[in-house]
Amino acid sequence: MGNGQGKPVDLNGEVQSHASHRTASPSPTPTILSTTRTKLMNRGNERNADGFPATIVNLNHFRLLRVVGRGAFGKVRIVERKDTNLAFALKYIRKDEVVRSESVRNIIRERRMLEYVNHPFICNLRYSFQDIEYMYLVVDLMSGGDLRFHISRKTFTEEAVRFWISELGCALRYIHQQNIIHRDIKPDNVLLDADGHVHLTDFNVASDVVASRTLTSKSGTLAYLAPEVYAGKGYDVRADWWSLGVLFYECIYNKRPFEGGSEGSLSQQIQAANPKYPVTQPPVSLSCLYAIGSALDPNKETRMGSTWESFTQHEFFKVFDFELLEQKRIEPIFVPSSEKTNFDATYDLEELLLEEAPLEARARRQKPRERLKEDATDKEIREDELYRMIENEFRPFDYTIQALKRITEGTGELRTNNSDDAQTEHDSGPQAITTDEATQMSATNGSYQPSPLNPSTSNESRTGRPVRPAPPPPQYQNDFRARHHPIIAGQRVTSPTGGVQVTLDGGGSWSELARQDATLPTDANNTAGDKNEGSGGMFGFLKSKKGRNNSPKPKERGVLGKEGARVVIG
Repeated sequence: MGNGQGKPVDLNGEVQSHASHRTASPSPTPTILSTTRTKLMNRGNERNADGFPATIVNLNHFRLLRVVGRGAFGKVRIVERKDTNLAFALKYIRKDEVVRSESVRNIIRERRMLEYVNHPFICNLRYSFQDIEYMYLVVDLMSGGDLRFHISRKTFTEEAVRFWISELGCALRYIHQQNIIHRDIKPDNVLLDADGHVHLTDFNVASDVVASRTLTSKSGTLAYLAPEVYAGKGYDVRADWWSLGVLFYECIYNKRPFEGGSEGSLSQQIQAANPKYPVTQPPVSLSCLYAIGSALDPNKETRMGSTWESFTQHEFFKVFDFELLEQKRIEPIFVPSSEKTNFDATYDLEELLLEEAPLEARARRQKPRERLKEDATDKEIREDELYRMIENEFRPFDYTIQALKRITEGTGELRTNNSDDAQTEHDSGPQAITTDEATQMSATNGSYQPSPLNPSTSNESRTGRPVRPAPPPPQYQNDFRARHHPIIAGQRVTSPTGGVQVTLDGGGSWSELARQDATLPTDANNTAGDKNEGSGGMFGFLKSKKGRNNSPKPKERGVLGKEGARVVIG
């Protein structure tokens, strides 16, 4: 497990890695959409000829653009929805690789968790679907690249780092209120949008938090695990705040606070919790050093983040109004270049030259999976079980259906799991799940309890699993760079048969329904057209776009200069 350089470990200790834009289409003519509530709720139960859930979304609804990342089981590429021209990131995951490594539960758990989160500082799920060979997750596009990309090429000011950590703190608070622990906070899993806001991504080793169970497994990336994780006596969501402290240190010093050559050495260093703070020129402020030290406190009871106030009222962070920050009404310090790519272009080249068959070709040539033979081996039987698990439990998702429900119900709110029309446990609707590795023990969470979003509502279902309602997207505004979303003009009426009928006025457009989610980043609207217009031939992505290997100019806002600009002098 010597993976201190950045590869996460899953629940079984297996090494894994995951990678991490145009104007609106013309409004169609006035249209009438008539649908019954039953149709909406049972859409996931329908099956197509291949036996997969029949959904309105599949790969054919997207234009496939450039590849921007690579993971253990597939790649990440920019895609554009054909009917709305909205751009997203498509994470496509090979089923055979997931089955071979027995990581099916991790992928399904990530998919289910993503349905229940929607926040300005999270890379939110927009669609999910599958075909014979792949599982697909369509998420918010972040054209600014990941933090690892940036901090490995330049040195940032304290002000820029403070802004990132503050927004990430908001994201942690939100997922912890949703009873989720991320367990893999690191620069690779933090993405920047076009405006410079950070977004937490990759919930592959995340876990539900259940009061009656204690987490004990070493899941995540070794160099970022908290001391209590290595101690093996149980940990809670405060382990995420330690990981954020490691990321904080790394953004300031361009290296990790603990760098052992082996897992044993790394474990000793982390549990000793005595990081070195080099003397630099320009110097790091005392308030910044104290903030890093507070985040890297081995005592989780006094660690920064153990209470929300311990974070927001810290001398280094209290310069922000966190309500305005969470509403994206404070301008980011560092804004990624809009003229240069913020990812490694070699991923695109690999897709073209090294893949046995690129995604476009594979999608056209897929053959149905062979049926299990009567004389199948134990291995083949196990693989068949995992394939069936994927087919049944990797469920389709479409965020526009949620928006449609809000319009047809006239409430402006999404349904929760407890609503009258919610699907039962036997339906195909998503259910919150708990991790297999969570060990039944007496609670060791100390005095820490993540506060629920709604204190009057129980956080657990009858089965003991946390109930996470699908919250309506917060109606956040962006003061410094306003986004203009057309309003859907229409009226809601009830049809004679009891169905719900929505009539659009002349200025209404169903294609605009997809744009109404206020958590959509600006990347969705303005990146595809600017950066990806046309294919430009096989090597079009190499033309007229320089990589980010060259250091930015020191005058760039939030940047001290090239890597090493904060010089260690003692």
